[in-house]
Amino acid sequence: MGLLRIMMPHKFQLLAVMAFGVAMLCIENQIQKLEESRAKLERTMARHEVREVEQRQTRDSLRDSPALPEIEDLIIIYNRVPKTASTSFTNIAYDLCGKNRFHVLHINTTKNNPVMSLQDQMRFVRNVTSWREMKPGFYHGHVAYLDFTKFGVKGKPVYINIVRDPIERLVSYYYFLRFGDDYRPGLRRRKQGDKKTFDECVSSGGSDCAPEKLWLQIPFFCGHYSECWNVGSRWALEQAKYNLVNEYLLVGVTEELEDFIMMLEAALPRFFRGATELYRTAVDRFTYLGSTLSRAVHIDDEVNIRIVKASAAFGRLRDSVWERTGIKQETKLKVYRAVVLPTLLYGCEAWTVYQRHAKKLNHIHLSCLRKLLRIKW
Repeated sequence: MGLLRIMMPHKFQLLAVMAFGVAMLCIENQIQKLEESRAKLERTMARHEVREVEQRQTRDSLRDSPALPEIEDLIIIYNRVPKTASTSFTNIAYDLCGKNRFHVLHINTTKNNPVMSLQDQMRFVRNVTSWREMKPGFYHGHVAYLDFTKFGVKGKPVYINIVRDPIERLVSYYYFLRFGDDYRPGLRRRKQGDKKTFDECVSSGGSDCAPEKLWLQIPFFCGHYSECWNVGSRWALEQAKYNLVNEYLLVGVTEELEDFIMMLEAALPRFFRGATELYRTAVDRFTYLGSTLSRAVHIDDEVNIRIVKASAAFGRLRDSVWERTGIKQETKLKVYRAVVLPTLLYGCEAWTVYQRHAKKLNHIHLSCLRKLLRIKW
């Protein structure tokens, strides 16, 4: 070793020492990571074991108490976030309440404001907890999370909710304000008559599609504090995450609604016994935002509906787009692909299409293109 030091230039000696030091640091770092992973695994296993013991004790206590008075006093609050399949899910509760013997009540707030005044909060908490005739009860409404313990009540309600991809939710809400849905088709919507597409809204910087609108789901979990509604607030986000983890029994995802319903049926059979079967039966023929999705192979009615709606969409744009000489042909085609074609093919992923359906759809498609391009056939 001494001979190597003599033969090796000073610069290489220094590099060798540095390389050795870096290697030792990497090894120590890997050892530390392994220790942290082991500790984390041990904590997870311990929590899992504690949870199993608690669940076993809960099952034993339920078995020893045949009357189950606490179940009969149970209150569920579904403070539904708009455009997350909340109406579809609430309809399941309405369908089950008679058979499973519980009450469904809608939370009405002043001017549909999700934030209640302090007086209304106190009144709501008092009514929900003391109205014995309405127990067990399922309350639903577009209202922010409310902490019942702040008002000195003993029992807390069970909170549930559903969230959705923020962009998908915003797009759905954008068109809902303009076209409504099939649940209240006669109701005039706030932006009814506005034919601007979501993409056009984004391009023009419209308020209905502003990035701030993506924040809406956060305050529903954060609560009634004014800071909850401050878009981009780090505190509001952390409070919403805390409430979701600690105050909600279950939070589902719109894109996995059936899994959410299955878990609710397992966790709260007093309310949701039969919900999964009901949901699966309902989606055999399910209407959402104007399109009837069906597992049945006969889709003639749905194809006819789509053709009528696509023709109407094409007709509404005749004066403003198709016959306007100042608009380029390329732009008109883009509008057609963005508005008319999606209307024609909305929900087609769920169809079983036969040749006769394809011919009808292709006929209306080519007919619209000929009119748009002024091609006489």
